[in-house]
Amino acid sequence: MLRAIRAEVLVLERKALAALKAFRSTTGQRNAGISSRRGTAETVSTADSVQHAEGSAEHDCDAKDQFRVSNPPTGGTLQPVSPWRWLFSILIPLILTSHAIKKKSLDHTGALGALIVGFILTVANMSFFSALITFFLTSSKLTKWRGNVKRKIDSEYKEGGQRNWVQVFCNGGVPTELALLYMIETGPGEIPVDFGKQYSATWMCLALLGALACCTGDTWASEIGTVVNLHPPRLITTWKKVPVGTNGGITLVGVIASFSGGLVVGLAYYFSQLIFVKDLYLAAPQWPVVVYGGIAGLLGSMLDSFLGATMQYSGYEESTGRVVSHQTNNSKRISGKPILDNNAVNLFSSILIALILPGIAWGFWPRQ
Repeated sequence: MLRAIRAEVLVLERKALAALKAFRSTTGQRNAGISSRRGTAETVSTADSVQHAEGSAEHDCDAKDQFRVSNPPTGGTLQPVSPWRWLFSILIPLILTSHAIKKKSLDHTGALGALIVGFILTVANMSFFSALITFFLTSSKLTKWRGNVKRKIDSEYKEGGQRNWVQVFCNGGVPTELALLYMIETGPGEIPVDFGKQYSATWMCLALLGALACCTGDTWASEIGTVVNLHPPRLITTWKKVPVGTNGGITLVGVIASFSGGLVVGLAYYFSQLIFVKDLYLAAPQWPVVVYGGIAGLLGSMLDSFLGATMQYSGYEESTGRVVSHQTNNSKRISGKPILDNNAVNLFSSILIALILPGIAWGFWPRQ
């Protein structure tokens, strides 16, 4: 009897264990299906999130690109020009040219050219204006200085100078073009001279300074050297003594005067930088503009003398005792060939110095 009961209990236990195993297996399959569905849903959700993020990023990029197109980077100080700057740029050149006509420093065509040059340089940069006004005022004063002596030496001497539009543009044409390029690059306004931060604009500033310093140095050398000559001038190419007023003739006084003229233009530019430019302590040192102004004046005068000695005719007219720049029946050739006139020599000299000076300055400018 007991054996029969034990046998039935064992059968029941086996059935119970089999049912339990079957239940566990079914539950595991259900859990696996749920997990699989959850994983798929999470994957889909993640993919949707990524696509949404990518779409947002693309939208942001498109918006930024549209912003860049509608608002291009200036890389400078581009901003609206104030009415006061416009007024100053018109009135000051107008007053100066009117005064120059009265003093016979300019004729009417020269005054019109000076108005254009003065307006463009003044509206572009106050440092440009300072350098220009220094060149104009000092050159006009020196042209009139000891005019009675110069009249005896120079056959083309005019009282007060009376420069015409050709002379104005041969001296001011290069600075005017550079001022226009400067405004295209940065807009009107003053900036520090700093190759590290604004290379192109700095290059233009120094090129303009070089052109004006070149013209100033040459004018100072001519106007001072012809009347203050401790020794006879020597031709720059052959080093032979030549009469006073010969194209290409140089003296020690003239060399010193050319460097001094460029130095004064550099000083005017430097002081304008101190007055009008903000945050100069963040930029490279500005004082080298004074030195490079002097260098431009000296190099410009030497280059002008070389071109004058080789490509500009100089002859001595015995009947008048003067040096002439064109061949006559009574003139005896001293040097040069009749290829360029004085205006063309001035133009080529200013162009070459404007190209050379920024490269010299870039190589030796003190860094922060």
